Amino acid sequence: MAVNKNALIRYKTIDKCLQNNFRQWTLSDLIEAVSDALFEYEGKDVDVSKRTVQLDLQMMRSDKLGYNAPIVVYNRKYYKYDIEDYSITNSPISNQDLSKLSEAVSFLKQFQGFSHFSELGSMVQKLENHVYTQKTHEKSLIDFEKNENLKGLQFLDKLYQFILKKQTIEITYQSFKARKENTFVFYPYLLKEFRNRWFIIGRRQKNEGIMNLALDRIITINTSDNPFVLDSSFNSETYYKDTIGVSVSPNLEPEQVLLYVNHKQAPYVLTKPFHHSQKEISRDNYGVTIALDVQLNFELEKEILGFGEGLKVITPERLKRNIKERLYDAVDAYETEISDKNLRTIGKRLEQKGFGILNHVYTKRDIRKLKAKFDIYIKENNVAGFGMREVLLKMPELKAILFNKSFKRLIQSIDKTMFLTKAIYFDKSPKDNWYVNWHQDVPINVSEKVEIEGFKSWTNKKGVISVCPPEAVSKNTFAMRIHLDDTTIKNGALKVIPGSHNKRLTDEEIKLISNNSIPFVSEVNSGGVQLIKPLLLHASSESKIQSRRRVLHLEFSSIELPNGLEYAEREDL
Repeated sequence: MAVNKNALIRYKTIDKCLQNNFRQWTLSDLIEAVSDALFEYEGKDVDVSKRTVQLDLQMMRSDKLGYNAPIVVYNRKYYKYDIEDYSITNSPISNQDLSKLSEAVSFLKQFQGFSHFSELGSMVQKLENHVYTQKTHEKSLIDFEKNENLKGLQFLDKLYQFILKKQTIEITYQSFKARKENTFVFYPYLLKEFRNRWFIIGRRQKNEGIMNLALDRIITINTSDNPFVLDSSFNSETYYKDTIGVSVSPNLEPEQVLLYVNHKQAPYVLTKPFHHSQKEISRDNYGVTIALDVQLNFELEKEILGFGEGLKVITPERLKRNIKERLYDAVDAYETEISDKNLRTIGKRLEQKGFGILNHVYTKRDIRKLKAKFDIYIKENNVAGFGMREVLLKMPELKAILFNKSFKRLIQSIDKTMFLTKAIYFDKSPKDNWYVNWHQDVPINVSEKVEIEGFKSWTNKKGVISVCPPEAVSKNTFAMRIHLDDTTIKNGALKVIPGSHNKRLTDEEIKLISNNSIPFVSEVNSGGVQLIKPLLLHASSESKIQSRRRVLHLEFSSIELPNGLEYAEREDL
């Protein structure tokens, strides 16, 4: 039975309505939805009668089109599908339709081989394969790349029609980086597919350039009354000429990219080129050198990284540096995995020896971010960087970097009830260089002075109120020293005396123990941490080299202070 275009639009619209179980659909609601859909597709008002929609519902219920839709009426006026996940789009193709599709495939195959129809090749194969499987009920003979879970595909047909009719639209969109959605007017020019993901290309406003929006991040699309603005400089056939992927910089000239591909990967690159500009420059017994003339963008880097150790960037230097950094960061991500064994080991050492070292807790990227944020803050606020207190109160944005998965696993392995009590930043450099004698860290910082038995030696230095707590508080506390630079004996690494953390020592005891013990030099790599009990005897020498030794010192406790006394920097983790 032949079905005209308007009828198909009506069936599809009714189907979409009845799939929405969050709304109750009356006959009037369905008539309104069908009228809106026909106006959207045809661009003109179509008078849809009550009888037309009733006949549509009857046709969808029947097997004439192969739908057999389980449409039911409840409460005498509302329509719905009796089967929750039903859709006419999941219905098998009728024999009549299969016959017509077979004729269409036969007709299209006649044009294969002609240059004008070269892009139809895969389309004809997909169609032929689908018709074959429907006719014979056999398994598919061709498996094309697909992703059923990809979001946004429901917008494809709508966007195609909007581009075709030069219709201005209003899009609600939320990128992966945005905290909330944003609604704006958009002029669509082109649909672009890359690696099985779809994008709409166009402009937001007259003074903004061409941009791409991923369909999987679109929330809603509606028509807009704003007049359509055509960009005369945009040419869909040449826009992506110098680009791999969808990211185009209009003012960026393409560069020659030289890549060396080893002999194992070379056949894959030569038989499936990165870009139409790819040329073979030279080859030897170990691989092939190829050249591309493209813009440098994220997609190019992703393609290169996909070949791992099998491909090396020769030029340009900027691309070479980016790839190198990303490969280092990738290795870093594996090295910063903390095993349960490492957690048990450092916990035992902290308890028995008073300290423990664990390298590769933070990635190199994390450390770069921390260094940059400290440098900016110190410069903008004109503060002394060699010893900055109350760091996380002054720079709360650091917590997003510091309190990562590895950090939380490490803290919770010691004590799940721990909270932060102090944060200090040290920067020992050629400009600010010092040594520290053997000592224990006893004072804690509190918000205000409250006279309580056992809390002694109160001080107030530049608004920072400190007090020596009872020994039980000191024994419960531990510190984490996060190293932003490689720390060695040459640049003033911390020296500790293992096992000296079990009690508070007098000056005489400190002198006696330090003079008769062999200290351990705490050499820690950048991104590593040292856990240390505050009562552990420790000291440090001046730096002897022209390099910085930056450390972020955090302290933790699980004991709340009594009688209204509070830690000045207390924060739950």
